[in-house]
This record gives sequence, structure tokens and C-alpha cells, in this order.
Amino acid sequence: MKRILWTLSSVLAALGIAAAVLITLNLRGEEPLPAAETLQSTPVLVQRGEYLARVGNCMACHTTQGGAPFAGGRGIETPFGVVHSSNLTPDRVQGIGSWTSAEFWRAMHHGRSKDGRLLYPAFPYPNYTQVTREDSDAIFAYLQSVPAAPDANRAHALRFPYNTQAALAVWRALFFAPGAPSAEPTQTAEYNRGAYLVNGLGHCTACHTPRNALGATSDTKAFTGGLIPVQNWYAPALNAAHEAGVKEWRTDDVVALLKTGVAPQGSVLGPMAEVVFRSTQYLSDADARAMAVYLQALPQQDRKAPATVAAPPASAMARGGKVYEQQCAHCHGDRGQGEPGAFPALAGNRAVTLADPTNLVRVVLQGGYLPATAGNPRPHGMPPFQQTLSDEEVAAVTTFVRNSWGNQAPGVGTIEVYRARERRGM
Repeated sequence: MKRILWTLSSVLAALGIAAAVLITLNLRGEEPLPAAETLQSTPVLVQRGEYLARVGNCMACHTTQGGAPFAGGRGIETPFGVVHSSNLTPDRVQGIGSWTSAEFWRAMHHGRSKDGRLLYPAFPYPNYTQVTREDSDAIFAYLQSVPAAPDANRAHALRFPYNTQAALAVWRALFFAPGAPSAEPTQTAEYNRGAYLVNGLGHCTACHTPRNALGATSDTKAFTGGLIPVQNWYAPALNAAHEAGVKEWRTDDVVALLKTGVAPQGSVLGPMAEVVFRSTQYLSDADARAMAVYLQALPQQDRKAPATVAAPPASAMARGGKVYEQQCAHCHGDRGQGEPGAFPALAGNRAVTLADPTNLVRVVLQGGYLPATAGNPRPHGMPPFQQTLSDEEVAAVTTFVRNSWGNQAPGVGTIEVYRARERRGM
């Protein structure tokens, strides 16, 4: 009995020490909130906050389709379950009407709610921790100015143990520490502004960086590309010319891509189309250029010599060529040349020859739709073929375009098409 009691007391002591360590790690860098605080809101501050909220794409996650702006409730699927976005309107019960700007800053900078709860990183505070207090205050002032909505916050639907604060505390102890923007003294003010926007409010690494088994990103792998969890779109590397790197582009072309979704070298589709539609098209010219300058300056990946790609079976190429002739050539051309300003070329298109063919398969199945922007208000789109083509035909035609007109990439199998349909319920 004494041995059992001693063992139990040892376990409890160990748990107490672990809890104390986790609490300490999760409070690092935090300052006590002021007892009372009043933010002096002005029209200029609100206007600036509205612009910054656009840069951060806040409405995309905190608004349901057809719902009140910023009223929350949108389900964000993760590998661990569904996280529901919260109400950010000034409703005093369901929203943030009773919050202070310091409490909002704590949420942005430390990932902690008004009541002290740890927030899930589906809210990208690992990036927003880089946002300055001044910008946080401006966003808060803007959110306090939008119409209040009484929409109740929805409970998260996460599996055990991911639905516990203890598990979240462990995750934060391993993968999160509050940060702050720091200017590179050897770089220009334009570069540093771009770095601030890309790494902070823009939270570009949230998609364009691979995640480990616990859903965390690593600074050492920033911008190297990765499959977006659950959405199953591949966010290509922003620091590799063979994926989505823009180092060799004209800066004006990078700006055009951010603001219109279209550039001479390519266009945006999938989740990035939504980003352009809701966020980057509203960038000021100066901020868009600053982001472009920073993205062009990213250290580039050392590309390994491409492995020899086995030629696809002649039967697959023949079948794919027939499907292409019947369904694709009238827009993309018989040589994959496309039509400038209307339909993208497939020959030499790096989105077509990505090592991971997920995006190409998804576009064939679901269609491809560019965002309607002020600079490109009537974009052309590609219809979906999920009801028209079989899995075998989709595999064949994607294999064909990946290996024609000078393109060279591994073929696509029917199992990859089947999985794409299965993941999205097509």
C-alpha cells in the first residue's frame, strides 16, 4: 500500500511540475493587461483598420456564406476536426463588444482569448504575432465600427485529446513563441515592409509551408510548398522557379498577379483565387510592390537534378490526346499554346508539370475560375469535367498534357483521380 501511495504521489507531483512548466511556457513574453483602457477611435484609424483587415483576409474565415460580415461560424476543417471561427462584431454577448484593445492585442500577439483560454492556431496567431500593436489597434477600431451581429459562437468539433486546453498548451510549448517584426538593416524600407506584410497579416507561410503531423510549420521550411490540409490543394513553393517562385519575373508582373490574379507568366486558381478576390486585390500599389520585392528576394531552393521520367505508355498518351482534342484544344490550342489574355498556355506551364499533380487533377474535375478583380473584372473560366470524363479519361488527359509540347512529368494514375474525387465528395 505504501508503494502504491508513493507511486501515486510521484505521478501527481510529476503532473504538477509538467503543468507548471506548460503554464510558464505559455505565458512567456506576456505582460499583464492594464486595469482600464480606452482606445481613441477616429475615422482615420477605422479606415486604416479596414484596409489592414483586408490585408489579413479576416472576413474570409469569420463570415459564413450569406451571413453577416465578421459574425463568425464558418467551419475550418483540420486533420484534428473542425474549428469554428468566432464572432468579431461589436455584439457585447457573442462578439468582441466588451473587449478592450489590449485584450484584442493579446489574442493577435499571444493567441489567448479575453477569458484567458488558449486559441487554436487555425486562427493564424503564429503569423499575426508579428503584427504591431498600432496595426492591431487599428483593426480593433474597425471591427468595433461594423454592425453588431448576435450570432452565437459555435462549439468546435475536435477529437480527443485535441479538444483539450492541455493538448493545446503542449502544442504551443513545442511550436509557438510570441514574436515581433524586425527590420533587416541591410535591406531597403520597401523590402522590410514587404517582409512585414507577407510574414504577418498576409500569413503566406500558413499555406505555402509544409506542416508536420501535429499541424505545425517550421521556419526552416518556410515557403517551400505543401499540401493544404483537408482542402487538398497543393500550395506551391514560393522560393523555387520550377514551382511558384517569382525571382526572375518583372516586379510589375508580380504586382499584377497579386492585384488582378493574372500575369503574363500565369494566373491564380483554387484557394489563391479566393485570397486575391478577398484580400490582395485591395492592396495599395506601394504595399503590393513591397510584397513583390520581398517575394523576389527569397533565398531560392537548390533544385536537385530532375530524375529521368519514364515515358508514359503509348496507350495512355493516345487516349489522352483524343480526350484533349475533343474537350480542350478549342481553348488551349492544338499545341497547348493557349490564347493570351483568355486561356492559359499548357506548354511550358509549371503548374501543369508540378511533381504533385493534385492541382491539375482538381482543375480538370472542378473547373478553373480566376477571381473577378478591378483589374480583370470579366475573367475567363474553365468548366468542370467531373460529370463528363471518367477517372480513366481524366488520368489519360492529364498525363497527356504533362508530357506533350516539351513538357515532361510523371504520368497520372486513375487512383490519384479517384482520391481527388473521394476527398471532395465529387
